[in-house]
Amino acid sequence: MSLHRRDMLKAVAVLSVATTLPRMAKAQVGLAPQPGPWRRFQITTTLQIAQPNGRAQAWIPLPAVNEKDWFQSIGSTWTTNGHASQVREPRYGAEMLHVEWAADEKAPVIEIVSKIASRDRAVDIATPGAAAPLSPAERELYLAGTELIPIDGIVKQTSDKIVAGAGTDIEKARAIYEWVVDNTFRNATTRGCGIGDIAAMLKSGTLGGKCADINALYVGLARAAGLPARDIYGIRVAPSKFGYKSLGANSENITKAQHCRSEVYLASIGWMPVDPADVRKVVLEEPPTNLAITDPKVAAARKALFGSWETNWLAYNFGHDIALPGSTGPKVGFLMYPQAEVANLRLDCLDPENFKYTILAKELMAA
Repeated sequence: MSLHRRDMLKAVAVLSVATTLPRMAKAQVGLAPQPGPWRRFQITTTLQIAQPNGRAQAWIPLPAVNEKDWFQSIGSTWTTNGHASQVREPRYGAEMLHVEWAADEKAPVIEIVSKIASRDRAVDIATPGAAAPLSPAERELYLAGTELIPIDGIVKQTSDKIVAGAGTDIEKARAIYEWVVDNTFRNATTRGCGIGDIAAMLKSGTLGGKCADINALYVGLARAAGLPARDIYGIRVAPSKFGYKSLGANSENITKAQHCRSEVYLASIGWMPVDPADVRKVVLEEPPTNLAITDPKVAAARKALFGSWETNWLAYNFGHDIALPGSTGPKVGFLMYPQAEVANLRLDCLDPENFKYTILAKELMAA
């Protein structure tokens, strides 16, 4: 959609109107997600180019994941003083809005409203059955290496050591999960969610980072062990109903609440949720902070996050090595943050002085 300048100014004027999340109910005990009622959310993303100085363009991730048991991307609408087109990346199905502004546009802006539905998920590891097999194309895709997640060299060597002696795919997936939890740490100084360069992490021997690093490490080690695995890039949209302050979005402003999760495919289960990065987040950030790995809250998270997720979270896509349409710049390792360029120069998506965006979430009442 497009707006004339007068209408665009009206749209910008309402950006300060607060959206609110419902009050969190009394926290449940422990961390034990189970499938329950679907919850619906509206996400409003507003992006401005602070210093255009030439032709500007932006790429904003749109929710594109549809999984019948736990997530639905309902759709997005937008208003802008530029030209916008919805684009679907062919390899992973990642979707984005590509926006272009004329060189003489002094205040490039776009507002996107997306609606999603989600619910908690959990698999029964104790009584596995037989899952629908992956197609040959899916298996090939989710066993392949990427630019930042190779599956040979030091990654393969490390994976082989971890899964030595493990017989079933569940045992391999568990061994990799426990190794990642035990050997990584969340580094508070890492910018954003990290880069996800797992070979560099292993070569350095310093396995610190954030979710895009730690969960990418799980995915790479799993693929190197012959287990299809994938990252899912998204953002937290609501508080944790289990009382974990570190595992939720604790205000309506979720601009800095991006979070990458991961899944591993097991023949007896199908796609299984895992999130070793959030275990390390609980260790570092859960009050009173710097918890011992044996702390009950950590132990509960460690148990739950191999096989379940609390889905107070939006899933954008599974994509890696994404070429931004219309850009002459490099591919992005993953699309979880809005991206922009001015005069063909890529802006730093974590630099609020030159690249301003706000993401707000509110839960919608059940119909």
